[in-house]
Amino acid sequence: MPKNFLSSKLFENANRLIPGGVNSPVRAFKNVDGEPFFVREAKGSRLWDVDDNELIDYVGTWGPAILGHAPVPVIEAIHEAAKRGVSFGTPNPFEIEMAKIIVDWVPSVEKVRMVNSGTEATMSSIRLARGFTGRDKIIKFEGCYHGHVDSLLVAAGSGALTHGEPDSAGIPRAFASETITLPFNDPEKIQQIFSVHGDEIAAVILEPIPANAGLFFPEEGFLELLREITEKYGSLLIFDEVMTGFRVAKGGAQELYGVMPDLTAMGKVIGGGLPVGAFGGKAEIMDQLAPDGPVYQAGTLSGNPLAMAAGLAQLKELDKLHGWQRLEESGALFEKGINEALSNSGKEYIFHRIGSMFCLFFTNSPVNDLSSATAAAQSGSFKDFFHYCLNEGVFLAPSPYETGFISMAHSEEDILRTVEVIGNALE
Repeated sequence: MPKNFLSSKLFENANRLIPGGVNSPVRAFKNVDGEPFFVREAKGSRLWDVDDNELIDYVGTWGPAILGHAPVPVIEAIHEAAKRGVSFGTPNPFEIEMAKIIVDWVPSVEKVRMVNSGTEATMSSIRLARGFTGRDKIIKFEGCYHGHVDSLLVAAGSGALTHGEPDSAGIPRAFASETITLPFNDPEKIQQIFSVHGDEIAAVILEPIPANAGLFFPEEGFLELLREITEKYGSLLIFDEVMTGFRVAKGGAQELYGVMPDLTAMGKVIGGGLPVGAFGGKAEIMDQLAPDGPVYQAGTLSGNPLAMAAGLAQLKELDKLHGWQRLEESGALFEKGINEALSNSGKEYIFHRIGSMFCLFFTNSPVNDLSSATAAAQSGSFKDFFHYCLNEGVFLAPSPYETGFISMAHSEEDILRTVEVIGNALE
């Protein structure tokens, strides 16, 4: 950053009080050998830090800020809701309105329950799948992040039929032993696993568009295979749409690809920037939740009126403004500019985009799974690229494994300026 004195002092103080100085690891800038800046204010497409540096922001609070920062309809909705109380611990009308929108918009969802984070949504989906099927084993995929759930923080095993090992200290191996981790986009391994363990598998969980190892896409027929094989063996298919839900399309990735899961985990956009999560699916499965069924799930602040009001305002504004069409137009302009910059630089890097989500990989090899994404991330080019862009007023995620987000607040001028900066960074 051009000026960072106050941020450096704050980070020094934060390290005395908060582990690593941050409340979520990637914020520490360790992936780019730097120190984080501290934000004073955010509005529209911009951040201003405590040292008065102005940045065009493509992190967007890691996805929720689809309208941009501090959008007027959301702020007004929060203010009005707060006047009537910030939390009740009893049902409130906003919960029903949010549930109706989710059921109406997400193709596979018949009933939904609100929670407080994406992690809670995936954790509860897994518990529900196990309770509904009476089975224990879960399949997940390398490169798909589902929050810090013990049984899902698992590294890949050494072979197709090998169970994962815990990927964090503090997780008993017994927790991970019921989780099978497979490469993404590998139909053969899926079929092999089901042929051996099919009657033990409660669910397959995945990001239909993995966006936590960079950004890559399901190959043709992969999602369809997962749908077919889970139905054949009586397992559930769970889509983690915490990131893609209400962003890549009104109905999420399942709308784009036409593949309907049994359960869907959601979050980010539906909270308008406040803590939120949700999970929903077929009524016969969701009805297994307490108080009607034997699968227990609860939350003191679930359905919080402020989060519901903020999320409703954001979703309604997106719909009113034909947000997904406009975001696609902005994304297409961004992609065109980046590809021209790559061509002018002579670099044969890979640029992935879907709607308003994007990622630049510093490789000329195809990226379609964690292995290829990791190879690109280890090229050593990202750190210098990141700091150049930051110094020029463009804030991208401080890790090569993160996805960028375009918001409704990004103007054509913002995008063209960003393309110019990235083009110069590539020279």
